[in-house]
Amino acid sequence: MKKFDKERVLLAVAGPVIALVVAVALTSVVLIASGKNPVEPYLLMFEQATYSDIQVLIINQAGMYYLAALAVAIGFRMNLFNIGVDGQYQLAAMAAAIVGTHVAMPAVLQIPLLVLTAVLTGAFWSGIAGVLKVTRGVSEVVATIMLNAIASSVIAYLWLPSVFGVKVGNNNTTGEMAKSGWVPGIDMGPAGEIYGFTLVAILLGIGYWVVLNRTRFGFDLRASGASETAAAASGVDPKRMVLTAMLVSGGMAGLAGLPILLGASHTYSATFPTTLGFTGITIALLGRNNPVGIAFAALLIAWLDKASPELEFAPVPYDKEIAVIMQGLIVLAVVVSYEAVRTWGLRRQQRRVGAELAAGHVLGASSDNNTEKEVAGR
Repeated sequence: MKKFDKERVLLAVAGPVIALVVAVALTSVVLIASGKNPVEPYLLMFEQATYSDIQVLIINQAGMYYLAALAVAIGFRMNLFNIGVDGQYQLAAMAAAIVGTHVAMPAVLQIPLLVLTAVLTGAFWSGIAGVLKVTRGVSEVVATIMLNAIASSVIAYLWLPSVFGVKVGNNNTTGEMAKSGWVPGIDMGPAGEIYGFTLVAILLGIGYWVVLNRTRFGFDLRASGASETAAAASGVDPKRMVLTAMLVSGGMAGLAGLPILLGASHTYSATFPTTLGFTGITIALLGRNNPVGIAFAALLIAWLDKASPELEFAPVPYDKEIAVIMQGLIVLAVVVSYEAVRTWGLRRQQRRVGAELAAGHVLGASSDNNTEKEVAGR
């Protein structure tokens, strides 16, 4: 049993490690082809990670990435591809910002109200795709892509000064939220402040693992994702699970923008972070939908984001797009490496089962011979 556990851990770790090694190797090839030093960019980015202010930026960014990746992972567990996390969290952040600007209550009520607004908005937006899938068979990929575009248009409409927008120079915003809705951060001195909502992200990661592995809902979710037919035979309603998974995924997505909204910007404007949802797909894949793996993947991608700008200021300047190239190569390498590791694991299991069957056959034959000898002796 212990040997099996070690092998399972090896298979779980092999995929991400191979993906990172391949991504680094291919990025180095790109650097060499462009006449650049293939090692120096990594040294510069590792050096950046030793500075406390960059560490705070990495942790803050990783917290948002983590929430987005958890939303994607929930869908993946159900064999659903919620590619609409980007639109869901942006629309949710916009709704929370509008409520936070026009409603002022004590913090003990204001903050839960803003969180609930974001969750319900994200769940509603993803729920549209869920309803279309279970009632009309529309692919959630197509539906959520279209909903991303619609969300952008809805946000542009809500930004109008005649609706909820406030014009600040050439930038449209929702106005500053009431201070009772601000979430205090963790003061790190001169390095800056870690968003207080990052702690909520950690708690949600723990909750994700508990629900997925220790509850009936989590079992139904994993069973439906593994085999919808088998899950239905055991009494699970597949359509209900699809809709529930999309609602939960969207609700989680709605929280992805809250760390910076409640912790720093306190308004929704054109400078609000975008593409968190698409990056979350990369992180969920790299972390293999495991909350711990997702945490490490979020920190890795956040490090690439926050350390790469320094490359432009090196004695021999490098393009910061190197980090973007590496992220893209990680996605490609993840798909290939995971399939290779899966195939290798299946082959090892087949060989082990074959060896056990052969050993059992030999043992059975030996037992038959002993029986024949005993009968002959009598």
